[in-house]
Amino acid sequence: MLRTRLRIICVLWTVSLVSSVLAQETIQIALNLPMSGPFANVGDLILDHAQLAADTINARGGVLGGRKLELIAMDNKNSPQDALLVLKQITDRGIPFMIQSGGSHIAVPLAAAVERHNTRNPEQRLLFLDEPGDQELTNELCSFWTFTFMANAEVKMEAVTRYIAKQAAIKRVYLINQDYAFGHQVQHSAREMLAQKRPDIAIVGDDLHPLGKVKDFAPYVAKMKAAHADAVITGNWGNDMALLVRAAAAAGLKANFYTYYGLGPGAPTAMGPAAIDRVRVLWRWSPDLPAKSEAEKREIERYYEYKRRFGLEYYSIPTMNMLEMLASAIEQVGSPDPVRVAYALENMRFQGNFGEVWMRADDHQLFETLYMITLARVNGRDVKYEMENTGMGWHTEASFAAADLVLPTRCHMQRPPRP
Repeated sequence: MLRTRLRIICVLWTVSLVSSVLAQETIQIALNLPMSGPFANVGDLILDHAQLAADTINARGGVLGGRKLELIAMDNKNSPQDALLVLKQITDRGIPFMIQSGGSHIAVPLAAAVERHNTRNPEQRLLFLDEPGDQELTNELCSFWTFTFMANAEVKMEAVTRYIAKQAAIKRVYLINQDYAFGHQVQHSAREMLAQKRPDIAIVGDDLHPLGKVKDFAPYVAKMKAAHADAVITGNWGNDMALLVRAAAAAGLKANFYTYYGLGPGAPTAMGPAAIDRVRVLWRWSPDLPAKSEAEKREIERYYEYKRRFGLEYYSIPTMNMLEMLASAIEQVGSPDPVRVAYALENMRFQGNFGEVWMRADDHQLFETLYMITLARVNGRDVKYEMENTGMGWHTEASFAAADLVLPTRCHMQRPPRP
């Protein structure tokens, strides 16, 4: 009897010890980001948002009974070759999850490399959480192992052109984009969707410029003025966005800008007062949106917490939804196993940081409400929150429900057996 009791005590102590060790073991998430070079500010932005999201999850107990999320940032120098080298480090270390944000020139080869790795190494698979939204990754190049947490170029352009179609004063549109896959997608979808919705609009210019290498956009702006453009559509991001709008402001260009990333780091400061009522951004959030639910109110609290902690503007990029949904999937399946987590993410409807989001199972594209917001002067009423100490914030012009932006997918996904 005594021996039996001793065995029971020993087993219970062992179980307790193992449980304690598992609770202390972190779940690692690698961030494959541009931490140096012309787009280092983008990498810093993603890392800071991800850290805030991870800290929020860890503060309430982490996942699986106490396991914390651990972020590991690695520099890809905004280079596809370096990004693939970083991926090799990630797989060598057996890290189960990887986040990328920065550009489709990085995302597309990474997705293909993750697919190859997982096919060859079924015992050590990796899940790729992609932020920017390259449309090829949710169409012809879709993969079971890749999930996109931001609307792709086609989805965003559907909203942009819906808005422009209602602006009778717009007659002459100029396109300017970065010369790589994403820029080409913005260019193509703008031409196609404007022709469908407003065939009377003339495309009076269409420029593609080197990614991250143009230091002065004045020559491009001069062409816009000469073409008498009354609207400019651009998918530029990072310094390419800030420098473009700075040149437009300096030249006194009167055309309205319709952008995907016009609220990026430094953009409001670079644009200055000349951009008031002229620069519009299609985005997923603004601090001046009416916060109704508790989750939406918490997003406003995060806005202030982020500014206090990092001394920068909070842009509410998709990282919060990404990590919250990842944590929810891990809890749901009781494991950080990439295959199980991927199946849990498919078709997940999640009460995100500002309304419900939906991860379509067919192509792993996330859908959420998007907003057209315009740079405006802070007035204490509909524009309360100041960006970058400029005296300017964002006025909400229109909203587009997720259900209205669901476009057909050309994805034919191959799935592994469900565990």
